[in-house]
Amino acid sequence: MTKGPKRARGERAGLSRQRVLDAALALVDRDGLAALSMRRLGADLGVEAMTLYHYVPNKDALLDGLVERVFEQAAPLTADGARWRPALERYAGSLRRTLLRHPAVLPLAMSRPAVTPQTLGAVESGLRMLRDAGFPLGRALDVLNALTVFVIGHAAVEAATARVNEQGAPGSTAYLAQLDADRFPLLVEAGRGGHGADDAARFDHAVRALLAGFDGGA
Repeated sequence: MTKGPKRARGERAGLSRQRVLDAALALVDRDGLAALSMRRLGADLGVEAMTLYHYVPNKDALLDGLVERVFEQAAPLTADGARWRPALERYAGSLRRTLLRHPAVLPLAMSRPAVTPQTLGAVESGLRMLRDAGFPLGRALDVLNALTVFVIGHAAVEAATARVNEQGAPGSTAYLAQLDADRFPLLVEAGRGGHGADDAARFDHAVRALLAGFDGGA
């Protein structure tokens, strides 16, 4: 009987690049970015660390892949006709929620540019949408860069201050309500009324304002 081609260990284990990246993301979500290593990831997948190099050639490629998988979970950068603003608002809100689900990946999102074919493809799609809406190429790049940087920064601050707000520590709304009302009347009023405490509402308003500022560039 003729035998088929011999499969590699990773193939026998049912591995793929996507499965490797998903396992890495689950590991980071659970144990933090510092816990990620090829050996640890291989153990989670039930294979030797060397097997993983068939799918991600080095640690940098693994980290870039993590950013890719997170950004892939956001709404696509596409729109019908010239309706670019609703599309970017949808993308920004979706990306914020995705980053907050994976806060351990935020340092990578802040420090690693889009380099994989998948992430570059998303950028290309966004640029095409804006070019079709009448934006010059340079201004289209400005829009995508400014929006993405804002979303990542806002999500990073939200993730960093979530515990502060929950515990009523200095800087939280609850803390503001306890300040000296004679010295800080407006801050106390804001704290007692919960003004400025809705991260999502503040984010949505800022995104609309940012995109409105670019509207004249089309």
